[in-house]
Amino acid sequence: MRDSVITTVDPSESEATAPRLNRRQAAKVRTRQKVLDAARTLFAERGYDPATIRDIAKGAGMSTGAVFANFQDKAELFEAVLSEDMAKMAEVLKNGADQDAGLRNRLLGALTAGYHGSIDQLPLVQAVVARSWFQPLAAEMRSRTLTKGLVVVVGDILQSGIRSGELRQDTDVRLLGELIWDAYLSNYRRAAYDNWGVEELSAHMAKQIDVLLAGALSRQ
Repeated sequence: MRDSVITTVDPSESEATAPRLNRRQAAKVRTRQKVLDAARTLFAERGYDPATIRDIAKGAGMSTGAVFANFQDKAELFEAVLSEDMAKMAEVLKNGADQDAGLRNRLLGALTAGYHGSIDQLPLVQAVVARSWFQPLAAEMRSRTLTKGLVVVVGDILQSGIRSGELRQDTDVRLLGELIWDAYLSNYRRAAYDNWGVEELSAHMAKQIDVLLAGALSRQ
């Protein structure tokens, strides 16, 4: 029988394998993040078009040249903001789905959490939707990649419904997930034009989920 060998890793060795930023690189990272934070604030308050590079630079406490040193244009800056926010929103959706609840309430919990996490940034949501209709194909493909993680969360919840027997085995999860996500996004119009808050959005989303799930629920 072979002797077991326990190996230990020297922390200094582990740190040595990770790239270290020099002072100049670290300063550039901080500058980039300050620009992103300022841009996010303005996009959330005003939307895409009214938020100018000049105002973003002012909000970050730097020159427009410093902004352009980090981002080619406002479109690239907008995508960078979305990249961060979509990753955070995916976690919000996941955490909102109560794993001990039934399928309907798991979906509703996730999507309601999404409304809670974004309703105070409505101009930013509107900008995302509006730009999706008026942007080059390459930009559209990048936008789809950024939002894919959110749709995947919905799809994973539906897959769990199949495993638990709540949904039929032949359910088209991809199509059903897209329909639920499209309904979720469409409700932001109610928030924008009818002053709906999270409570009204969630109640309406519950009705939409009931209709969309009706044809896929298991009859067992």
